[in-house]
Amino acid sequence: MHVFYFEKLLVWQNARSVTKDIYIVTRNYPNDEKFGLVSQLRRAVSSVTANVAEGMSRATNKDRLHMLNIAYSSAIEVINFLILSLDLGFISEEEYRVLRQKIELITNQLQSLGNKLRE
Repeated sequence: MHVFYFEKLLVWQNARSVTKDIYIVTRNYPNDEKFGLVSQLRRAVSSVTANVAEGMSRATNKDRLHMLNIAYSSAIEVINFLILSLDLGFISEEEYRVLRQKIELITNQLQSLGNKLRE
């Protein structure tokens, strides 16, 4: 089976891992949040991997950078939803801390990859 370039990127691998983490933790959210916060958080976190993958398939660095910027924005959106989840008592301080650290690592990696593409 062919391995695409994006699959080799550590940022994509880390985003894939945190996406799984988010899906697992949101299973414990209240049922009335299924179409609210759960849906938004899951869509935002899965957008990170999707936009990295799509971006790396683009022909120009300008287009790649655009998609990485969208991935970065989605990661920031995830942080926002994690803060709300903590405020509403849907996740513990520990879950919040661990997930936030993982997302912050991803945002740093996205910035670094973007800087490389700008060189």
